[in-house]
Amino acid sequence: MRFADLDAVTFDAFGTLLTLTDPVPALVESLHEHGIDADRERVAAGFAAEGEYYLPRSLQGRDEASLARLRLECTGVFLDAAGIGLAPAEFVDAYIEALRFELVPGAAETVTSLRRRGLALAVVSNWDIALPDHLAKLGLGHLPVFTSAGAGCAKPDPKPFRLALDALGTRPERAFHIGDKEDDELGAEAAGMHFAWAPVAAAVEALE
Repeated sequence: MRFADLDAVTFDAFGTLLTLTDPVPALVESLHEHGIDADRERVAAGFAAEGEYYLPRSLQGRDEASLARLRLECTGVFLDAAGIGLAPAEFVDAYIEALRFELVPGAAETVTSLRRRGLALAVVSNWDIALPDHLAKLGLGHLPVFTSAGAGCAKPDPKPFRLALDALGTRPERAFHIGDKEDDELGAEAAGMHFAWAPVAAAVEALE
């Protein structure tokens, strides 16, 4: 693929454009403020269990009400796995606050360079409806976002990709998706798009 062959580029979100800063210190501190001393190992184990629970259920957070329910459930999974005797409703706000994201190296610069080339850009990700807010906080609020929650199905189903292509007005053979998981590759190919593995900077450099 070359730039001359492209009209659009789409990106996966987690692991491709952004990543999670270590939430364990913030969670330990928040628990301490709730009167509970928990060591890092317990908190890390609880967070790992919550992550496994959330991933296949991200599309359930499709509106404010369902997102609130999902967050409450995930907080309960964390507390149970960490052996912490708090009601989820008491800790859900602190738990969500501890989940802070940052851009991966080279992501912002790559997005800027692609925009300057006149390419249409979008994010296609297995995520709940809060993803646009996370991206906006990181300076990428201008990117259209197509989530599994919005599509009602998760990658590798091609529907999220097709929704993005329709919105961008781009034919799949003129579009390129960058991701870091097999569901990115399989979903993009099922939609008729080209695919490249993250990191984004390297994937775009290969188009030169």
